Amino acid sequence: MTPFATLIAGPTASGKSALAMELARASGGIVVNADSMQVYAGLRVLSARPDAADEARVPHRLYGFVPPEVEFSVGRYLEALAPLVAAARAGGPPLVIVGGTGLYFRAMTEGLVPTPTVPEAIRDLWRAKAAAGENLHAALTARDPARAEALNPADTPRLLRAIEIFEATGKPYSAWLADNPGEALLQPGEWRGLFLNPPREKVLAAIERRFLTMIEQGALEEVRALGAQGLARNLGIMKAHGVPHLLDYLAGNLPLAVAIERGTVDTRRYARRQVIFARKYLAGENWRWISAANEAV
Repeated sequence: MTPFATLIAGPTASGKSALAMELARASGGIVVNADSMQVYAGLRVLSARPDAADEARVPHRLYGFVPPEVEFSVGRYLEALAPLVAAARAGGPPLVIVGGTGLYFRAMTEGLVPTPTVPEAIRDLWRAKAAAGENLHAALTARDPARAEALNPADTPRLLRAIEIFEATGKPYSAWLADNPGEALLQPGEWRGLFLNPPREKVLAAIERRFLTMIEQGALEEVRALGAQGLARNLGIMKAHGVPHLLDYLAGNLPLAVAIERGTVDTRRYARRQVIFARKYLAGENWRWISAANEAV
């Protein structure tokens, strides 16, 4: 069977989007987003979404289609992806699925982990603790250190989910992930995976350059418009790299240089976590790791 889907993962600023466009042009395919921040409307610059010129060259799907006030999830992502997979499976244009959210790739190729219903009392208790400033990352580390290591300390929704599942069942969420008996959206033979992993120093330099370029290209205006909507700071879009610190700058609580440095540091740490996750979950026989885009052919 010839794969109809090429999956391109890798750390942020590694050149994934350019590679995806190249492969899609060569195959007559469609570029499909697999990044949990690029699904949102309103942060085209700061989330490094393809610009209008890129979208005019090659068809793009699942970019900027989620309102900022919506808390998106991997389950909803799979629901949005399913019709595109069905069309490609039926002979439509091939898919080049690209992004930095490793959990999206794992879910589409292995299935979404079925987890138990969490009692409302547990959910309400931990949401109240989060609102009161509880250190959720420390709380999860005490219960499920493996899951805590994989998550951003600012990723409130996923931290809460892992804590609530442990409190409801006594079983770490990392164990649910390991069991993972869900049904895959993409079947073996239908896809091939590429993990673009340039030398770390190259990625770090690209992150620093890109964040400064984002500021020059209007990231501050995007964040100002986002802040004007009065959204809760624990929503997914409000934790996009750079957003919290740029909001603090706009509120007069941080110098711009400090906000930029903190946003850059957050992004570097995220790139490291992306590679750590991929070494564990995106390194099977269907995944080929490459250090440069020209190795993809």
